[in-house]
Amino acid sequence: MTGSEAPPSFRLAYVPGVTPDKWVRIWNERLPDVPLALTQVPAAGAGRVLLDGDADAGLVRLPVDRTLLSAIPLYTETTVVLIPRDHLVTAADEVTVEDLADEIVLHPLDDVLGWDRPPGRPALERPATTADAVELVAAGIGVLLVPLSLARLHHRKDLTYRTVTDAPESSVALSWPEAAHTDHVEDFIGIVRGRTVNSTRGRQPETGRSKDGRGEAAGSTRRKAAGGGGTGGGRTGGTTGGRQTGGSQTGGAARRGTGGNRRGGSAGKGKGGGRGGRPRHR
Repeated sequence: MTGSEAPPSFRLAYVPGVTPDKWVRIWNERLPDVPLALTQVPAAGAGRVLLDGDADAGLVRLPVDRTLLSAIPLYTETTVVLIPRDHLVTAADEVTVEDLADEIVLHPLDDVLGWDRPPGRPALERPATTADAVELVAAGIGVLLVPLSLARLHHRKDLTYRTVTDAPESSVALSWPEAAHTDHVEDFIGIVRGRTVNSTRGRQPETGRSKDGRGEAAGSTRRKAAGGGGTGGGRTGGTTGGRQTGGSQTGGAARRGTGGNRRGGSAGKGKGGGRGGRPRHR
């Protein structure tokens, strides 16, 4: 098989802590002829991976460069403090930033919470990675604040965590280059938003349109009026609806996502998220 004959594929990047398994399973059920390739990338480098064309879309942590990338916010994670199991903080079910004022709070270089200055006392050096910081917590050198999914990702039997009620939080979004809003990107948007396979907001097959660009519903209606069309054709045209994959249309909806797009927000905050997600409701 030559390169030109290779089947199309969809490349999805995702950052540590995000669990795309459910969405990948739905993709494989709906588009079995389009392989989905997963690539884990560092949170700080996810935007560059998308802009360089090394992935078609990504499950990334906000913020992203919204001048070049579209993004649909999916969920916001609880922030926790990772501590040894015998630490005094374990006496409480949840803590505040002020409760950590006397602790050495580690601040890894790949931190995703966006602190200007973390609470507590700084360590002598910043760990290179979150994984390195977890090792220091286990050694009793300090504590670490991370999204819940990262605390679970780096689980150790000698460590535990507690919710920090007033710490910054990390949000996860589906993102893709604005200039590369493809049909497969639209397919994946439909999956993460919880659309059914027959949803009218999904992209419409080419057979659903006549040569003059008008939907079949109008043609079916005319045929029915002339006595030549059955009820089945009219229902099919109405259900399929018009194609809504234009870059500006969906891109605009994505840009409104952080401001409360009702469709994007509600679907993302439901069942689709990675571990540790929770709604934004306060």
